Amino acid sequence: MRLDRRAFLAAIAASAAGRAGAATGDRDVVGEALRPWRPGGLDIHHIATGRGDSTLVIGPDGSSLMIDAGASSTVAPPTLAPLPDSGRRPGEWIARYALRRLADTGGRAIDAFLATHQHPDHIGDVDANAPLAPDGRYRLTGVSDVDALVPIRRLIDRGYPDYAVPVPSQAPFQRNYQAYVASRRARGLAVERFRPGALDQLRSGSAAPGYAIRNIAANGQVWTGEDDAVRTRFPSMAGLPPRDVPDENVWSAAIRISLGRFAYFAAGDLTSSTYDGALPWRDMESAAAEAAGPVSVAVAPHHGMFDATGPGAVRALDAQVWIIQAWHALHPSPSTLDRLLNGRSARVPRIFATAMADPTATASPWLTNRLASRQGHVIVRVATGGDRYSVVITDSRDERDRVTGVFGPFDCRK
Repeated sequence: MRLDRRAFLAAIAASAAGRAGAATGDRDVVGEALRPWRPGGLDIHHIATGRGDSTLVIGPDGSSLMIDAGASSTVAPPTLAPLPDSGRRPGEWIARYALRRLADTGGRAIDAFLATHQHPDHIGDVDANAPLAPDGRYRLTGVSDVDALVPIRRLIDRGYPDYAVPVPSQAPFQRNYQAYVASRRARGLAVERFRPGALDQLRSGSAAPGYAIRNIAANGQVWTGEDDAVRTRFPSMAGLPPRDVPDENVWSAAIRISLGRFAYFAAGDLTSSTYDGALPWRDMESAAAEAAGPVSVAVAPHHGMFDATGPGAVRALDAQVWIIQAWHALHPSPSTLDRLLNGRSARVPRIFATAMADPTATASPWLTNRLASRQGHVIVRVATGGDRYSVVITDSRDERDRVTGVFGPFDCRK
């Protein structure tokens, strides 16, 4: 549901009046259920399924954006156990979580969905056990599982319509995703190509002053900082040796969400690896971070692995809070945690992981013990106006949304 300006301002006034009469309802309390979204506030939910990335954004005006819906089928021991359990597919758990949060807005649909790139832990894996969709054209997993339970009004991805860059997609999970996209188009549902530099593509509402979602980078293009202009970092793929053609991660979409002084950065699986300087143009992560500028909260690209969350990006973003969406024993790498915790920034950021494998935690306890949280859904709650925000952790082992930790409020940078 999206509120028009008059309804939005009325809701803000009613919310303020309610807070005056019941102050305890304005904050989250450990041991109690997560409080509902309030008009004027920005909530960013990092959903922990142990199977990949998924983020739900509820804007100040009640508009909704989901970023990715991972459903990796890689099995233990390198991966984490499914959360809350294996009784449903990851996309189903994500959809059920989204419905609980959308209920706060009076809505039952996702206004926009951004698939940052085509990997199973971001769009869904597929095997013979995945059920067929009603039209029989694709199997339900990840994004399509979400869409089956929570209608997606607009689907945006980096490769539509031909998915030919960097090379035509051939993996079963890619073919399945593209069959789902084709089915949407056949049913008259909206599908769009992500437009780097755009300010008008991902935000569905229009009532909240100061709320913006900027498309920062994708497909080798990065926003210049002026209007919606972009520059291209990649050379022509036609002249590259096959081994130098970037993999799917490097083509990921990156965005910046802002409300007042608050800013947030997310970039799928963008990486900073240049093969030790041999191919500097591959460092799309640093370029995107520089275009985004300093933020309050950043999601560690590529789950905080060794080839991402590099020094250039960490310096450029200078985030107060880092969030790691983890599902594998390599998430995060010790080198990444060392960079974040022992860097030369004026402040040491707080780090929150949606999950962490036991071997990861025990291998580098001098780093992992310094994380603010290592288990649970991570919710960033930005106050009306965007001057302050808090981080709330809820239990990911069931669907009660019980608060297990509250951090902040923190003042946004001036």
